[in-house]
Amino acid sequence: MTTRISDIVTLRARYPKAVAEAAARRTRRPLIGDSGRLMIVAADHPARGALAVGDRELAMANRLDLLERLCLALSRPGVDGVLATADILEDLLLLGALEGKVVMGSMNRGGIAGASFEMDDRFTGHRPQDIARLRFDAGKLLLRIDYDDPGSLVTLESAARAIDAMAELELPTFVEPFLSRRVHGKVRNDLSAEAVTKSVAIASGLGGTSAYTWLKLPVTDDPEDMARVCETSTLPTVLLGGDIKGTAEGQEAAYEKWRKALRLPTVQGLVAGRSLLYPADGDVTAAVDTAVSLLRR
Repeated sequence: MTTRISDIVTLRARYPKAVAEAAARRTRRPLIGDSGRLMIVAADHPARGALAVGDRELAMANRLDLLERLCLALSRPGVDGVLATADILEDLLLLGALEGKVVMGSMNRGGIAGASFEMDDRFTGHRPQDIARLRFDAGKLLLRIDYDDPGSLVTLESAARAIDAMAELELPTFVEPFLSRRVHGKVRNDLSAEAVTKSVAIASGLGGTSAYTWLKLPVTDDPEDMARVCETSTLPTVLLGGDIKGTAEGQEAAYEKWRKALRLPTVQGLVAGRSLLYPADGDVTAAVDTAVSLLRR
């Protein structure tokens, strides 16, 4: 690291131009490297107020702890980059942790977890012009569709226009689609094969071009159904790691699901966050290295 974590606040307060300067001199790389696969660590959860990991409600609330975990994960061989919101990516820029890494900006963060307006998921994060200005490499958007909530239509239209704007800048957009519904007032994503298949079909057709669109998909409740799901589109796909049960058994079960799905022809890699940054046994290095090993063809 070129800057100590404890120095970030002082640097931000006294010299805010340091962020733009760090972005301008960052060494970039192609989206897909020599391995032909993509391993991304995700940390965009806090901007939705989603700070829990398993039964730890505020696990991701300590920013310095999160940054240390991210820097460790990014230092491991085979990790290609990171997905996060502006505040976290800029901390990592100031720490010098993004050299030669793929950097994905998280775009729509307006659907705050638990809010009455959660499905009206407006684009309150990175704009396409921000991603281009900071020389980042891609953007990500979440597309949750609730057939009973009109707020989903706003998100759907906003997502299409964001995909158009990113394509004009020749920047990839990773779309994470779900069919969702409220259960006792809380939004729940439907991971059945039928629901995920429909979400893929809807997401693949968004915007005036799909040339720069990738899909970021969950593994279905029954992993054996993923082959059928992935037949729905020719768009390149990465798997969503998601939150897993906070036990060693839960971690191993997730690895096995990922291992099977990573064999599918449209699946190009893995994007995982809490399951790697906050593993059940606390060993970030082992969790990340295991995930990387699953990507080897």
